[in-house]
Amino acid sequence: MNEKTLFKSAVLSLIIVLVAVVSYEIYLRGQGIPADYDDNSPLWANTRAKACDDADKTIVFIGSSRIKFDLDIPTWNALTRVIPVQLAMVGSCPRPALEDLANDPTFKGKLVIDVTERLFFTNAPPNQETPNKNIKYFHERTPAQRASFEISKVLESQLSFLDQGNLSLNARLDALELESRPGVFMMPIFPMYFDRTTYERQSYMTATFVADTQQQNKVKAIWAFFGKGAKMAPPPKQSEYDAIFKSVVLNVNKIKARGGTVAFVRTPSSGPYYQEESMGFPRDKFWDRLLKETNCAGFYFKDYPAIANFECPEFSHLKRPDAVIFTKHFFEYLSQQKGFTYLQSNKPQTN
Repeated sequence: MNEKTLFKSAVLSLIIVLVAVVSYEIYLRGQGIPADYDDNSPLWANTRAKACDDADKTIVFIGSSRIKFDLDIPTWNALTRVIPVQLAMVGSCPRPALEDLANDPTFKGKLVIDVTERLFFTNAPPNQETPNKNIKYFHERTPAQRASFEISKVLESQLSFLDQGNLSLNARLDALELESRPGVFMMPIFPMYFDRTTYERQSYMTATFVADTQQQNKVKAIWAFFGKGAKMAPPPKQSEYDAIFKSVVLNVNKIKARGGTVAFVRTPSSGPYYQEESMGFPRDKFWDRLLKETNCAGFYFKDYPAIANFECPEFSHLKRPDAVIFTKHFFEYLSQQKGFTYLQSNKPQTN
C-alpha cells in the first residue's frame, strides 16, 4: 500500500469518525440532553481552590445535594457580586469538608453549611467516601492533572456525549438496571434528566424530568430504598451524636478564630420524606441544638411562609423556578446577619 492510499484511508477514517460523533451529538441534543460537566474530583478541586480567595469577594457553600439544586447561582449573581463557591457533594456528609476548611489556615472567609440531617449527622463510611476522595485529590493534584482539567473543561462545555456519568459504556450498562443476584448487588440508577451540572457545580433538574411523573416516581422510589436501608441499620447511640456536635463546634470555632463567619441552612424537602426527617431528627434536638452550640445564624425554610410549602418534584430537591425564589429569600435573610452584610454592600450596579 503506497503513501497516497494510506493518506486516503486515513482521511476516510477521520471523516467516518467525525460524522459518527456529530450525528451522535445531534441525536443527544435532539433528546433534550444538554452539555454537562462531570461532577468529579477534578471539578471539585478546581472549585475548592477558590475557597481561599479574597474573603470579601467570595462565600463558600458546603453540604449535600440539596444546596447544589436549591442555590440558583445566576439568581445569586444578580443579587450580589460576591462569588458563590459551591463545594457541596451529592449523597455525602459535609463534615469532612468543614474539617478541611477549618484546618486550612488560609481560609478566613464566610461559610454556609447545608444540613440534610440523614447525611449531616452520620458517620457511615459510604457518606464519607466522596468527600475524602475529593479532598485528597485537591491536596495532591499535580500540574498535569490541572492541565488535563483545563482541556476537559473546554470540551465538556460544548459536547453532550462526553457525559461520563451517564453516557460512558459503563454508565449505559448500569442503566440497564439488571436485578441484584446472590453475591452481586446493583445500586438503583437515577434518571439522566434528573441531575445536570454546570461549571459552577450547580445541579438542576431538566424540564423533561419536571414534566415526567414516571421519572419523578422512580427517584422517589430510590429515596424510599435508601430510607429503608437506614432504618434497618442499628440507630446511633446518643454518645455518637454528642461526638458529632462536639466536632462541628470545634471546627466552626477554628474558622471563627481566624476571622471567618459560619451560618447554617436547612433547605426544603416535602411530603412523606420531610415527615420522616422530622420524626427521625426532631428539630429541637438537632437543628436548634446545632445553632445553640455553634452560636451561628441559621435559616430553616419552614420559618418563611413564601417558601415553607414548596412541593419538591421528588420530595427532596427544588425545581429550578422554585430554586430562584428560594435563593432570593435566603439571600435576603443571610445578608442581614452579622458577618454577611457585605453581601448587600456588593450589589451589582444597575443602570
